[in-house]
Amino acid sequence: MEAKETTTTPKPLHAIVFPIPLQGHVIPAVHLAIKLASKGFTITFVNTQVIHHHITKSLPSTSQNDIDNNVVDIFAGAREVGMDIRYRTVSDGFPLSFDRLLNHERYLLEGHMGYLPVQMDKLVGHLVESADPPVSVLIADTFHDWQTTLAKKYDLVSVSFWTEPALVFSLYYHLDLLKINGHYGASHNNREDIVAYIPGIKAIEPNDMPCYIGELDVSTNMHRVLNNAFESVKRADIILCNTVHELEFEPISAIQEKQPMFAIGPLFPSGFTNSLVPTSIKPELDCTEWLNSKLPKSVLYISFGSFVPCGKEEIDEIAHGLVLSKVNFIWVLRPDATSYEEPYVLPNGFENEVKGRGLIVTWTNQIQVISHFAIGGFLTHCGWNSVLESVWHGVPMLCFPLKTDQLTNRKLLVDDWRIGVNLCDKKPLDKFEVAEKINNLMCGKSSDELRVKITKVKEIIKNSLAQDGSSEKNLCQFIRDVKTKISGRPRM
Repeated sequence: MEAKETTTTPKPLHAIVFPIPLQGHVIPAVHLAIKLASKGFTITFVNTQVIHHHITKSLPSTSQNDIDNNVVDIFAGAREVGMDIRYRTVSDGFPLSFDRLLNHERYLLEGHMGYLPVQMDKLVGHLVESADPPVSVLIADTFHDWQTTLAKKYDLVSVSFWTEPALVFSLYYHLDLLKINGHYGASHNNREDIVAYIPGIKAIEPNDMPCYIGELDVSTNMHRVLNNAFESVKRADIILCNTVHELEFEPISAIQEKQPMFAIGPLFPSGFTNSLVPTSIKPELDCTEWLNSKLPKSVLYISFGSFVPCGKEEIDEIAHGLVLSKVNFIWVLRPDATSYEEPYVLPNGFENEVKGRGLIVTWTNQIQVISHFAIGGFLTHCGWNSVLESVWHGVPMLCFPLKTDQLTNRKLLVDDWRIGVNLCDKKPLDKFEVAEKINNLMCGKSSDELRVKITKVKEIIKNSLAQDGSSEKNLCQFIRDVKTKISGRPRM
């Protein structure tokens, strides 16, 4: 009697996903994990202990006892709908009470570049030895410069995840060219001439590049992170980018001539509503009831992100401009909006002046707010998540970039795609110009023009996310490439 042939079902791909411990990086990493899990991946998602603490502390239903005992699993909801997402946390070497923003340089040196890579080495090694299905892929934020070395050590496919535009990635990727040409590093001398030699990038003004490129002192720990990260990324097997190919095909195509790069964005919650997984590191105030009392497109939403501070004089001018504008608004105003050392205090009489038409909150659910019918505009710092969310919901933007990639994002919005306008065309910021720009955005001629253009960009994004769209195709090609790389490697 012949023995029956037996077939074995291939085990799912198992990827470790580890973001940079900042709100704007955790959010797309979580959505990437969910998207991959929905395609059959097993995911082990890793947060730092401090990020996990802030997320669980921000959940309204979480008891202090559960927080203290560290028993909250933020991915429980994803598993309830059938996704195999496991959850781990690692220490960054500092106690929860340590202020990582106020002591940023020390945190970068001792935590990000020192303690954290060692802890991730231990965790990855443990998972490689014990996980079922076996770990085969390491997906880490591009700013983790140790990822390619760690992936090689444990024979994993190294995937660098970039959460910002491809344009910004390409500028950092070509730091060597910028240095040779005197736009970065020791030879930099406040040069203002146009940069026109980066592959895939049209001529760009130095002021439109990420702020770290234009700084004279490039010996800081942040610059060490940048330099190391973009040397490391050149050894990655694959680069994933939270953008849309059709919107940034030139810089993407230039990188693809050197390495595999896939635009798989925008990475949103399923259905573009609340995520299955909580990601907010601050308690959120529900603004729905207040918004329901306002007319359609009559409210300006204002938010400058989760961590970059702004000058007090500038925030004061914005406050005075809001008073003069007479528009309805919701303003997400963090206590540390101007300084990590002392809370910001609004100008005397401001709250009385805007009573009934202005709502000031320390944090809220941004997608819930900008998707509301009452929102007619967004005064934004141009963080990439905010940009993508605003475009998806058809909300024109008033741009006030503060730092990092936000300067380059502003260029994309205002100069290239023409779906946003600058808050100020002159320096310093002036309350009268602020009021004028707000009124033009909310009810001026520019409002209709912006809405027409933003609808066209949204249609490009929508098409990319369709089953036969570029982002979906790129994700499927990424999965095929990962499988090919795994099958071509002798396993340990």
